[in-house]
Amino acid sequence: MRYSEATAAFTTHLDQVRRLSPATVRAYRSDLADLGRTLDDAQLDAIDLEMLREWLWRATQRGDARSTMARRAAAVRSFFGWAHENELIGADPSLRLVTPKRAKTLPVVASQDGIRDLLDAQRAAASSGDPVALRDHAILEVLYGSGIRVSELCGIDVDDLDLQRRTARVLGKGAKERVVPYGAPASDAVGAYLTRARPALLVRAAHPTPAAFLGARGARIGPRTVYALVARVLAPVVGAEHVGPHALRHSAATHLLDGGADLRAVQEILGHASLGTTQIYTHVSAERLTASYKLAHPRA
Repeated sequence: MRYSEATAAFTTHLDQVRRLSPATVRAYRSDLADLGRTLDDAQLDAIDLEMLREWLWRATQRGDARSTMARRAAAVRSFFGWAHENELIGADPSLRLVTPKRAKTLPVVASQDGIRDLLDAQRAAASSGDPVALRDHAILEVLYGSGIRVSELCGIDVDDLDLQRRTARVLGKGAKERVVPYGAPASDAVGAYLTRARPALLVRAAHPTPAAFLGARGARIGPRTVYALVARVLAPVVGAEHVGPHALRHSAATHLLDGGADLRAVQEILGHASLGTTQIYTHVSAERLTASYKLAHPRA
């Protein structure tokens, strides 16, 4: 079997068996295609460690970032592990493939005061009754109040919201469903949006939709629209020109830990498969504590 045939079968496996998101499958396909350009569609069982090292060397010569190389190498190791497990190859050539370690960077986190001011400003804008302003306020309150991913928010239907219990049912990575809580301010914002804004947006739709959060034309809102909203309102708060879509989620997780939440509880809320993923926020909290100590203590 040639490399291209095997990678096509692998990405089908990711999509239909592991049920990864379309974006994740596209990322795997892209990373494996990068190696494919070096291999020239070789026979799968002819690929060895030296070929993989040659591929990494070429990436270094191109000036690829270490994080990009590490991500692509991880995709390649996952692919060859699958190929070996399914007996498409006798030995896994990627086992000894070493990649540069990623530079350790902490996520961008806004201060609690900054978030409070941001949400107060959004509430004031929503008081005008404008449907989009009401929607944006509800979206930001839910993202911060629950810590869910942007993609998870976009997938919420009206029936997924329990307004009495203040919970939302979301579909996370790997099609894993979980129920997340949100607070009173988010509940108030969602209630106002559903009552006063969603009907006005829904009449613009070509077809009815069960989606909770709607775009300006009445269809289910897309991740890009939410990304743009989060980036626009958060950039001044964190003092950065480019703010990633996870910044509000990072802030919610860090503020939970700052407030004394249990790490495993935060893991459940965020939907992390591994506790190690959640632990990055303990480092953020520790750094913030250290910074506060140095500013406040006379003998710091």
